[in-house]
Amino acid sequence: MGVRDAVLLAVDAGNSKTDLAFIDADGSVIVTARGPGFRPQAVGVEAAFDAISPALEEALAKAAALGRPVESVAHVSACLAGADLPVEEKELVTALQGRGWGRTVEVRNDTFAILRAGLSGSGAPLGVAVVCGAGINCVGMLPDGRTARFPALGQLSGDWGGGGGLAAEAMWWAARAEDGRGGPTGLTAALPGHFGLGSMYELIEAVHLGVIAPERTHELVPVLFAVAAAGDEAAIGLVERQADEVVALAAVALERLGLLEREAPVLLGGSVLAARHPRLDDRVREGLAERAPLARVSVVTAPPVLGAGLLGLDALGAPSAAYGKLRAHFG
Repeated sequence: MGVRDAVLLAVDAGNSKTDLAFIDADGSVIVTARGPGFRPQAVGVEAAFDAISPALEEALAKAAALGRPVESVAHVSACLAGADLPVEEKELVTALQGRGWGRTVEVRNDTFAILRAGLSGSGAPLGVAVVCGAGINCVGMLPDGRTARFPALGQLSGDWGGGGGLAAEAMWWAARAEDGRGGPTGLTAALPGHFGLGSMYELIEAVHLGVIAPERTHELVPVLFAVAAAGDEAAIGLVERQADEVVALAAVALERLGLLEREAPVLLGGSVLAARHPRLDDRVREGLAERAPLARVSVVTAPPVLGAGLLGLDALGAPSAAYGKLRAHFG
């Protein structure tokens, strides 16, 4: 078989995992690979790229084994966690260029991958996306290239919620209920029960001492939603506040882009929103119907690496048929 030139490398690198895809000029996927999370703010930019480099090498080896070796890459479309500020995007571009992964490089925040994955067809994207997974973020984009962004640095930049935030809030309410500083809530038994423990004190001790890894507290988010579904007031309050935060982000982004007075897609992604918890989903839609009645709300379940690939096809001016082929690969 002849050597193929993969014109595009699509990268979606989130906090928990990284997905890569080599994509041919006609939109067909040559090979994919998965690596660990990308955390430049925790370990530094170069170390973050070092962590995901083995996944790139794996993809190259798989392509060669298939008889479709990748000799060069025309463009790298990278949607990366940690690309929250323009100065961070610039630093990440410089680092990628230094690694020589492709002839040209474009870096965006990983939320843009959800936005582009949820928009059909070719051409410059228009819409707003809110991602609620481990954290929470929102971006918007117009065909002329203008964007709406938030720093998305957690409490420091006014954010609330996401999986990590919800888990922490649930533990706060449960701890205070157990020791008497707060009112009763079913979270007090449900949260430690998830880990086979008998009290919030035991759970707090286990997390504090590292017996339960802090990242495992994300497992408590579905527990929170189950307790809310059973009618617990404290849990319901957290779910409704999360919905209100999603609505606020989307409405502000729409307003900044001048989209409140016209039909525009609002795309919901990330593990918390994609789970379609009825109380959360319904309240988000009701809130947007009130604040942005022309918004077309939908949930994105396609893998974000699809969005990175579509952005890459945009940058390369790919033919319209390539978009359909790429979407078909990722279902």
